[in-house]
Amino acid sequence: MNVPLLDLKQQYLSIKDEVDKAIANVLGHCKFIMGPEVKQLEDELAKYCQTGFAIGVASGTDALLLSLRALGVGPGDEVITTGFSFFATAGVISRLGAKPVFCDIDRSTFNIDPSAIEAKISSRSKAIMPVHLYGQMAEMDAIMAIAKRHKLAVVEDAAQAIGARYHDRPAGSIGEVSGFSFFPSKNLGAYGDGGFISTNSPELAEMLKKLRVHGAQPKYFHSLVGYNSRLDSIQAAILLVKLKHLNKWHEGRRSKAEIYNRELAGLKGVTVPFVHSHNYHIYHQYTIIAENRDKLKSYLKEKEIGFETYYPVPLHLQECYKDLGHRPGDLPIAEELAAKVVSLPSYPEMTESQQTYVIDAVKGFYRAK
Repeated sequence: MNVPLLDLKQQYLSIKDEVDKAIANVLGHCKFIMGPEVKQLEDELAKYCQTGFAIGVASGTDALLLSLRALGVGPGDEVITTGFSFFATAGVISRLGAKPVFCDIDRSTFNIDPSAIEAKISSRSKAIMPVHLYGQMAEMDAIMAIAKRHKLAVVEDAAQAIGARYHDRPAGSIGEVSGFSFFPSKNLGAYGDGGFISTNSPELAEMLKKLRVHGAQPKYFHSLVGYNSRLDSIQAAILLVKLKHLNKWHEGRRSKAEIYNRELAGLKGVTVPFVHSHNYHIYHQYTIIAENRDKLKSYLKEKEIGFETYYPVPLHLQECYKDLGHRPGDLPIAEELAAKVVSLPSYPEMTESQQTYVIDAVKGFYRAK
């Protein structure tokens, strides 16, 4: 049996008629850039995230970049963030000429450890950027309290967490500004790149809208140098269709995770995901901590089971950051888990027989040890 890590074709087939009609509508009116679907999607996303504003942009990376830029982050500033995330989290800080300052993570949730943040704050600190990794939100109350004490802004990297909740507050509704991704593999994924930014600040919203169109407001009048970071109308139309199904898909992923948790809990060599009782985890990835991880990956490959390692090298040890002077051992938990995590197939369209096949394979590998 072949079990892909994710099967976007099956998802498309389940909503094909709706998606095809939405695309055809855009082809009919030909307003391909910043068409009416973009504004409609922004309104729906603001309601979904319980924020005053949502601003569509060209990618999740741009969502973070523009968020930091709107807060005034620039050369000489420092932004405190996790050492365990996709590269864009750190890359956007560097692209603005600022310095990423990396914190270690909580072993149980993979998210930034709030107790590690305060020691990283300096006179150059401008913001804290927690990441809601794999679909579970970071401990935002503690992070916001630290930020308030030190007068720092908080940018939520919610690229993997649309619909996740912390004490019943949606991802993207707590920090000053938040960045989301519509990369195709996300729980709410486009058919190409895309992203959006949420905020409750009218001033930040206006700045972000200006930044995404080369700093122009009105058109052709540029008060600052911005970016070309617009969300395409076709992608917005597709996302409007998908947004209607998102909560159902979240529950599908959570159901698959519950089955994995029940079947793999107690298996020697495997640690299943930990979820705080106050969190609603959307399981963008179902990620386990696995002993003999690389041998397990080889075994899964032989069995034609999809998997991925998110992420094999912590950010502070990436070659491009060697000038920061980090050494192995600086963030011991992030480094340890980078060598042990692996994500298994888990999505609403995965069949019962496919999931059973994956579970039996993982059990077979560890029981053979």
